[in-house]
Amino acid sequence: MNAASSLVDIIDTPCKPDRFAAPPLSKSRPVDIDCVSSSCRIVGGSRALRQVLLQVDAVAPTEATVLITGESGTGKELLAKELHTRSHRSRRPFIKVNCSAIPREIFESEFFGHAQGAFTGAVRERPGRFQTADGGTIFLDEVGELPVEMQAKLLRVLQEGEYERVGDDRTRKVDVRVIAATNQNLAEEVRAHRFRHDLFYRLNVFPLELPPLRARKEDIPPLATYAIARVSTKHRMPSPPLTAQDIAYLQRYDWPGNIRELQNVIERAVILSRGARLRLDIALPRVGGATSEPLSPSATRRDDVVLTDRECRDRERQNLVRAVERCEGRIYGRGGAAELLGINPTTLASRLRAFKIAVAKAR
Repeated sequence: MNAASSLVDIIDTPCKPDRFAAPPLSKSRPVDIDCVSSSCRIVGGSRALRQVLLQVDAVAPTEATVLITGESGTGKELLAKELHTRSHRSRRPFIKVNCSAIPREIFESEFFGHAQGAFTGAVRERPGRFQTADGGTIFLDEVGELPVEMQAKLLRVLQEGEYERVGDDRTRKVDVRVIAATNQNLAEEVRAHRFRHDLFYRLNVFPLELPPLRARKEDIPPLATYAIARVSTKHRMPSPPLTAQDIAYLQRYDWPGNIRELQNVIERAVILSRGARLRLDIALPRVGGATSEPLSPSATRRDDVVLTDRECRDRERQNLVRAVERCEGRIYGRGGAAELLGINPTTLASRLRAFKIAVAKAR
């Protein structure tokens, strides 16, 4: 079971907070963002982001279950850690479980633990993730990937705070706060009978929706600046300057992979810069309309264009099709469409199903 331990991050004691004071929203006070780890920050001062953080201010000190939604790469795990840090459970464990990475046959053991001899290979008893999180917070990432047969067991823990280990009849009590996250539309999954409606309503006590990066492009300059500093320190390289032309270039792109994709692009651009100018012309993939030509001033003043939901979905579908075609049908691995888009392969597969995009096998 050693491989399963890599699926979980345990943070027992928060480090000294790293703070970023965002500019005030209207007449409200600036919001300081505390992180569980000094290696992470919530960076940005856009209205869209600040509206989310004002909700975090309200719900973090409570015991309410939180469901974080948003596209892949928008920072859902970081927000979950933020909720934990601001709660009275902050000095207790924060346990992350990636529901999409656990093999179906060990789901129950991974969540609730098992007794010695419960199955072949169970040479000793093992606590599950809920027991490990007792008194703290458990973060169920990619919760939409839970098998239907596990959803009823999870519902019982949420409702009654009780469970049994695999191979053990003893009922155990647990006190945890549950934060879940998904990039799927769980309401649609409920209608398709792939997700239990009672579990959905139990998780959806306090929903938080993280906006995609394309909806908060004013946050791109501080995000890029922060990423350049971190990457330069990581690789022991000089920090290339971020020019106004670089910012306009980055803001023109739609960022289907969101902040994670921005970080990857910045890392490639810094490595290619060799201490000179930031090589975004090489590092940024030409997907979604980004080109390597310099932008004219008129091209950078189109932030007032508003797309309908249908137009946004059409654009996303076209982008997915373009990425799959460019990679000749390859989804996984190096050179695959998931890598090109900067998202997890399972996330891409879910989106392809949602848009009913058929993928021919890679040649």
